[in-house]
Amino acid sequence: MKNFTPVSGFILLGFKDHPELQCLLFVLFLLIYMITVVGNLGMILLIKIDSHLHTPMYFFLSNLSLVDFCYSSVIAPNMLINFWVENPVISFNECATQFFFFGSFAGIEGFLLAVMAYDRYVAICKPLLYTVLMFPHLSALLVLATYLSGFVNASIHTGFTFQLSFCCSNIINHFYCDIPPLLKLSCSDAHVNEVVIFAFASFNELSCLLLILVSYLYILAAILRIHSAEGRHKAFSTCASHLVVTTIFFGTILFMYLHPSSSYSMDQD
Repeated sequence: MKNFTPVSGFILLGFKDHPELQCLLFVLFLLIYMITVVGNLGMILLIKIDSHLHTPMYFFLSNLSLVDFCYSSVIAPNMLINFWVENPVISFNECATQFFFFGSFAGIEGFLLAVMAYDRYVAICKPLLYTVLMFPHLSALLVLATYLSGFVNASIHTGFTFQLSFCCSNIINHFYCDIPPLLKLSCSDAHVNEVVIFAFASFNELSCLLLILVSYLYILAAILRIHSAEGRHKAFSTCASHLVVTTIFFGTILFMYLHPSSSYSMDQD
């Protein structure tokens, strides 16, 4: 066996190869992060203080805002600091922690979007039974299930990824600890990890997408049966923002992770 020294930390390369853009990118990402924080925390506070918004739909929306705030905060503050640090080092344990929480909250968001699609299906297709089918305890259980699923999924990915040996290089060509750049750094055989990641990502994302697709097919059929244009517009307006967020979120994930590793380009992705 070859002698090697395992790495104790990583250097996040980030955008260091574009020094002329450091200031512009810092301001841009700081602005985006501030909007994210104010928007999501403001949404949570508004839903909390307004009793008219104490419904299942807004309960799910407040949890979605919390998750958005959390997984943005896992990455953005450290990334902003690294713009001004000459050697942006992150320890092995810090990298694993960031990896776990980002994976957890991103997974929770996907499951929450699927639950919210089901909620909209019940509201539009079974309006008279909405309060019966979506009673508070069920809403709480559905949210709890999304959190548990997200944390379990992230635990599996974290365990498989950080049991690998990292001994060739400690430079991560990214601005946070993500699966593809970490697998490229490993000097172990990562084939099993790639299979596990692809299998879990495919199952989780495609199952969520399937639930969302089926829900919207029923919703579309129900909307087409509404005779008044005002009624159709009202029904569609309750789903439009959720549909846009779902498309952006899952479209990004499918593009980033569900493609052959041979076609993966760190600089491009």
